[in-house]
Amino acid sequence: MATIKGGGAFVPILIIFLVTNALLILAPTLEFLWNMDRYVMLAGNTILFVSTFISFRLYTRALANDNVHAFMRMIYGGMFAKMMIVLVAAMAYIFAVKKGVSKGAVFGCMFLYFVYTFVEISIIMKLSRKQKYVKE
Repeated sequence: MATIKGGGAFVPILIIFLVTNALLILAPTLEFLWNMDRYVMLAGNTILFVSTFISFRLYTRALANDNVHAFMRMIYGGMFAKMMIVLVAAMAYIFAVKKGVSKGAVFGCMFLYFVYTFVEISIIMKLSRKQKYVKE
C-alpha cells in the first residue's frame, strides 16, 4: 500500500471555511439582503466543513489503497457519508423550525455544499495525478 503525500492539500478547504465564517460574522447585512439567517449559515458551514473533512480523509485513504474494491468502497463511503450528514442536518433543521425555515440560508448552504465539493474533488484529482506518476 502506497502512502499519499500532501498533508497541506486540505488547506484550500480550510481557507474557504474560515473566509466564509469571517464574512458571516462580520457582515450582518446578509440577513437583510437575502433573508438569510446568519446563525443557520454558520451552523451549516460548520457541518459542511466537518462532512467535507470526513469524506476528504476517506478519499485520500482510497488513493493510497492498491485494492480496487477497497478504493471504490472508500470513494462511495465518502460520498455517502457527506450526503447523509448534510441530509440529516437539513432535515433536523426543517423539522425543528417548521414554518420559520430560512430559505435563503438553506440555498446558501446548498451553494456552499457545491463549493466545498468542487474544491474537494479538484484537490483529489490533483492528488490522484501525482499518485499515478509516483507509482510508475
